[in-house]
Amino acid sequence: MTLKVMTFNVLFGGQERFDAILALLAQVRPDVLVLQECLWWETGDRLNQVASALGVPADASHVHLGTSRPRGSGRRYHVAIASRRPLRGIQIHNDPRQIGHCLVQCQFDSGEPVTLFGTHYDAHDENARLVEARYLCDLLEPLTFREGLYLLAGDLNSLSHKDPYPSDLNDRLLAAGTDKYGHPPRYWAMDALEAFGWIDTLYHRQRPAQWVTARRQNNGVVIDYRTDYILASPRMAERLISAEVLDVGEASDHQAMVATFREG
Repeated sequence: MTLKVMTFNVLFGGQERFDAILALLAQVRPDVLVLQECLWWETGDRLNQVASALGVPADASHVHLGTSRPRGSGRRYHVAIASRRPLRGIQIHNDPRQIGHCLVQCQFDSGEPVTLFGTHYDAHDENARLVEARYLCDLLEPLTFREGLYLLAGDLNSLSHKDPYPSDLNDRLLAAGTDKYGHPPRYWAMDALEAFGWIDTLYHRQRPAQWVTARRQNNGVVIDYRTDYILASPRMAERLISAEVLDVGEASDHQAMVATFREG
């Protein structure tokens, strides 16, 4: 038995691309799904359609919309969770002093209890993302984390030293007018998570064939980024079978991340 986990930023609620999003989810059929930017999903209609595409019950034990705090525009970039395994212990963290959008915490069984955090980190500033990374780590007791099964999945809007960014990345960021990573670019959020013990599944077993989840063009400058991650605690990483970036075509401006684990 295996456990397939997927994280995917649907981009502004996926309004005009929702059929393509549903077709993608029906094809991949993850066991656990974390979606970001679920704007205007409060009525439940879209989350119910996601449940139908996955073939899971559209009830509170299998699907949940984590309500994001409103941004300055008033928009709420909600985080949604869908799971074949019943969810329990659902908690929503969206304190504006600590969280850019939303952090959903829950548990499900995969031979043993697995604690899942689904999230969408702040898109504007690495200092804010570092606060979010530290907040998450403060929720966890280090020994319990090392000995337990934990997953963190989402659009972290963060850069990793593991990815092959070019040596002139800062020059490219300046030419593109992109300031969200700082100058020179900072890797603080991912460094903090990995220092705590979180393991990047994409690089845990082998060097990936594809690492880019977000290609951006500004001022005529094209830059490849990875901002979407599935991270695992050490014991959870021992169960990892594979991890990959999944091409979603025109369904979003983000590619999806998928990681598959052995069941306990």
